[in-house]
This record gives sequence, C-alpha cells and structure tokens, in this order.
Amino acid sequence: MATLLALKSRIKTAKNVSKTTKAMQMISASKLKKAQKAALSSRPYSDKLSMISKNLLFKLEEENYHEYMKTTDKSNKVLLIVFAPEKGLCGALATNMINELLKQNKENKDSLFIVTIGKKLESSIKFMQNEVIASFELGTSIPKFSVVFPILQIIDDYFLNEKTNKVQILFPKFTNLFSQTPKIETILPIEIPKEEIQKTSDFTLFEPNPTDIIPVLLRHYLETLIHQYFLETYLSEQAARMLSMKNATDNAGDIIQNLELEYNKSRQEKITSELLSSSGPNTYAN
Repeated sequence: MATLLALKSRIKTAKNVSKTTKAMQMISASKLKKAQKAALSSRPYSDKLSMISKNLLFKLEEENYHEYMKTTDKSNKVLLIVFAPEKGLCGALATNMINELLKQNKENKDSLFIVTIGKKLESSIKFMQNEVIASFELGTSIPKFSVVFPILQIIDDYFLNEKTNKVQILFPKFTNLFSQTPKIETILPIEIPKEEIQKTSDFTLFEPNPTDIIPVLLRHYLETLIHQYFLETYLSEQAARMLSMKNATDNAGDIIQNLELEYNKSRQEKITSELLSSSGPNTYAN
C-alpha cells in the first residue's frame, strides 16, 4: 500500500511540474514572437548604419579622425560589457556565457573593467579578480532605446578619458531557435575595413562634409549598436527558455507515463495477491 501511495504522490508531483513548465513555455513563446520581430527587423537598419559610418570614415584624413577611432597607450585594460539573461531556466545559455567570460578573463590576465547587463552572471563575476563598474537589468520586456544612454556614458568616461584602450561586448548571438552562441565583438576603437569599403566609397556623397557629420553619426551608430545587443540578448533568453521548458515538459510527460505504468502494474499485482490469499484450498468430504 505504501508503494502505491508513493507512486501516486510522485505522479501528482510530476503532473504539477509539467503544468508549470508548460505555462512557462507558453509565456516564453509569446514573448519570443515579439522579441524576434523587434530584433530581426532592426538588424538591417543597424547593418546599413554600420556600413554608412565606415564608408564615411574611409573618406577622412588621419588628422580628422574622431576620438572613437583612436587608440591609447596609457592603459592596457579592456572595458568588457557583458550581456546576460535576466533570469534562469534558460538551459545552457548562462553556462556558455560564463565559460566565454572566463576564457576572456584568462586571455586578458585579469585586466578587465566589467559592466554587467542582466542579473544571471552577477554572482559568477564577483568571484573574478576584476573591477565591476556597474550592473544593469536587462528587463523582462523588450528593451527600450533609452536603456543605452547610461551604458554610453560609461563608455565615454572610460574610453575617451583613456582609462581603457578597448571596448568589447560579450553577448549571446541569436542564430535560430536552437542556437544562441556567445560572441565577442570590439566596438571601440572603430576600425575601417578598407578592403570592403573602398569599392563603394567613390560613389557616395555626403552633405555637409564628412568632418561635420562624423561626431553625430558615430554617436548614433553606437546607440543603435548597443540597443541591438539588448534586443539580441533578450531574444536569445526567450528562445533558450522556451526550448528548455519544452524539453522539461516532454521529460515530465515521459516520467508521468512510466510512473503510471508502474503504478498500474503494482496495483494489479496487489489485487492478484489479495485474491490468491483470500481464496484458500478447497476441501471436499468423501
């Protein structure tokens, strides 16, 4: 009897877990659709703005280079901005981000200034021997454009004041529903890939002249780029959570099926045993 009660309790628990993971899967699926629309629809604008900016930079003389394009020898430290999930239950996404962060920390020999966005990696970063400048929330809804301005203030403070010689971004790159890969990108100093830009630079006209345009354009370029990282991270989190919760729901269904089979088998054995014990051998008098 005790075995049957234990199996019944485990089946009830598994069904409750299945209901919870199914609900979380549906919530993430709803958020995923909106996040995918926001992130993927803004990619062409971000890519085009990047192309125009670098095309314009190619026209500049070296003496007219913007501060965002210059390097410094006063500091060998890197400002690393880490985008991470806001919450857990995202499968291996957070673990992959931590592994990539540890790899970057080893390569830079603890010479990192770190800014965290998203709560999931905050506790892990505390154990690293680096200075955490600031921490921001990723949020539980699609990030608004205004979230980029505090990040840019920190970037300007550390890069323009030569506290660091490089600004890098660590974020989960959304490839598809099943793939969100940690990726490192250097956003400052801005480099000009001449072999790619030279083909189109002669056919592009700018008014007013590039020297006047460049400060405003590069500022907007960085704003758009950072906002795109916010959108990519939020999208990756929802995709990873939806897939993780779907797997958890499927696994809970398999467990429920196995437990119910075991319960029915034990119940049948118990009934058969009671029937055999209640019917003793028949004796007939001659």
